[in-house]
Amino acid sequence: MRKIIGIGETIMDIIFKDGQPTAAVPGGSVFNGIISLGRLGQNVTMISETGNDRVGSLILDFMRSNGVSTDNINVYHDSRSAISLAWLNENNDAEYSFYKDYPKARLDIAEWPEINKDDIVMMGSYFVLNPILRPKVKEFLDYARRHEALIYYDLNFRSTHRAEAIKLYADILENLEYADIVRGSTEDLENMFGISDADKVYKKEIDFYCKNMLCTAAEGDIRLITPAVSKSYSVEKIETVSTIGAGDNFNAGIIYGLIKENVGRDDISRITSDKWDKIVGYGCTFAAEVCQSFHNSISLEFAKNFLG
Repeated sequence: MRKIIGIGETIMDIIFKDGQPTAAVPGGSVFNGIISLGRLGQNVTMISETGNDRVGSLILDFMRSNGVSTDNINVYHDSRSAISLAWLNENNDAEYSFYKDYPKARLDIAEWPEINKDDIVMMGSYFVLNPILRPKVKEFLDYARRHEALIYYDLNFRSTHRAEAIKLYADILENLEYADIVRGSTEDLENMFGISDADKVYKKEIDFYCKNMLCTAAEGDIRLITPAVSKSYSVEKIETVSTIGAGDNFNAGIIYGLIKENVGRDDISRITSDKWDKIVGYGCTFAAEVCQSFHNSISLEFAKNFLG
């Protein structure tokens, strides 16, 4: 079975609605998708870090109970696990307050997980651009590329880092060069490149480095741009409980679709329009499911029914 390796942060999300705490759920942008893929019986592992405290123990137990390997989690002893407060507005979109107390030594992992050709690496967010973590992230991406992994890059670039975009530009381009598929929201594109139009960003910033791009736009159309296929997909309107994890699980659906349709790294340029329809369909289905609860990943019940 092909392996899926996520690299990103782990965090405990405490979700507030109408000023009151409603749920506490382990999270992280890549983490949320990895949990969903674990619930679907995929061979998944996570490269990350957490503290040796009660929050860290909850996160690790949550991963193991959902079929996610913790062999490559750096558990640090001299600082606390990260926590975020997620404040849902009237549209159930979240604004975040982060509380982080990291040690000086970050991502202290002695050995990377085994990678074989066409295993899938999912990376994203500020975690893979953070100057403190960048040397270790780059070491891993070089390792993944040498072993011919398919690399999926979710930009997930928040407005809180917009002022750093110019400083991080070289690393952003380097990540695009590592990637076989890049996914971003229109908000990510605006924060990172100052342009929200997917086609303009693809032509100006993406195409030279990565040929395959997906762009989501909340309830707006999904834009797919590749050398062979260029099309838009409408998004079904649904009643949401929380949009936390929607994009993360869209990513999980795309990766699940790539595996289900037996798409390897060398096959991406030959994916037909019909096959992309199926792959994007998985992304939309997973994202819609997650929006209907306070959880950051697809539910166990949904996963069981989905697998039949």
